[in-house]
Amino acid sequence: MLLQPPVDLSTLNASLNRIIGLRDSIQVQLDTVNKEITNLEQEDLLLEKVTDTIRFLIDREVTVGVKDVERLLTEGLQSVFTDQNLSVKAEVDMKKKGKVSVDLITEQSHASGHPSPLNNISGPSNDAFGGAVATVQSILLRVILILRRGLHPVLFLDETLPAFDDKYVLNMAQFLSELCKKLGMDILLVTHNDALVRAADKAYRIVKSGDEATFEELLLRRCNEN
Repeated sequence: MLLQPPVDLSTLNASLNRIIGLRDSIQVQLDTVNKEITNLEQEDLLLEKVTDTIRFLIDREVTVGVKDVERLLTEGLQSVFTDQNLSVKAEVDMKKKGKVSVDLITEQSHASGHPSPLNNISGPSNDAFGGAVATVQSILLRVILILRRGLHPVLFLDETLPAFDDKYVLNMAQFLSELCKKLGMDILLVTHNDALVRAADKAYRIVKSGDEATFEELLLRRCNEN
């Protein structure tokens, strides 16, 4: 017959209290973790809503901005190249992480506005239409950038229009002049082209004398004679 040692109730109570204390501690940690999980889920939901809102605002801003760009570029091309019926369309690609890619496509169609299988051309300006069309768009994009960024309304052009055919130079000069009046801009253009000089509000000739150079203002009458 085996005799079991007497049970030490105080030891059992101590062990039980330790187990209960450990259980309570784990429960507190579990509650804390659950609260953190709940907070993170709420934050994640909020971030998703914020992301959706930002994406919506970006999309609206891009859409409105692109339409303005299309309208101004089309107006500029049609004002200069009056015999080609050119227009600009933007292809917008909303990429990941909020990045946006915009490709400007220049199109040519019938005078009626309907595409022609004979002369319909569509593509990037440099590839499909050459330097003159690309130059007009480049100037207008710089104007848009100045206005959108709130920069001082001054544009500097240094022999920017050499690719123009003579029949379009006067149109371009008149368009730039009208652009300045409508937008309150000043354009400083360095050129050897008399048609551009005659269209300017003010014109100066650089006169070199020895190692020095001076600016001589040209009167409108003198501009027309040169």
